[in-house]
Amino acid sequence: MPASRQTATERRDNGRMPEQVSSPLLHAGQTDIPAAPPVNPQKDRKGLKRVWHALGYSVAGLRAGWQEAAFRQEAIASLVLLPAAFWLGRSWVETVLLAGSVILVMIIELLNTGIETAIDRIGPEWHDLSKRAKDMGSAAVLLSLLLCAGTWALALFHRLLA
Repeated sequence: MPASRQTATERRDNGRMPEQVSSPLLHAGQTDIPAAPPVNPQKDRKGLKRVWHALGYSVAGLRAGWQEAAFRQEAIASLVLLPAAFWLGRSWVETVLLAGSVILVMIIELLNTGIETAIDRIGPEWHDLSKRAKDMGSAAVLLSLLLCAGTWALALFHRLLA
């Protein structure tokens, strides 16, 4: 197929992406339209190379989360609570529930931080939808904390008082 008849995707796939792409759908007097952005190189990774890069992104996310005071507090609390889960849990199911509730709080906190960061990137001005998104993220953290506290309270009651 001649280069002039190829679509932007075909030219990109052939490695010949021009700065501007002509379109047969242009009206008389109109010039070229901007070219489509190049394909994300991350999407071409396969196998262990993909896993290795994903691990790097995950570590970067944990480092970014560490910049948040709430995540730091929860991570430090987990240094005490995770080993305590092995002492407090009487079965593997109880241990997993105790440890899982602690990890869940940290997961929800990271997601909340991601939501807040994305909203802040959009703009600093106040908007009702931005407030709703941030409030819902905060509510998710609260619910995960209540779940964790309830799980630990019941396990402590069962272990110490029952």
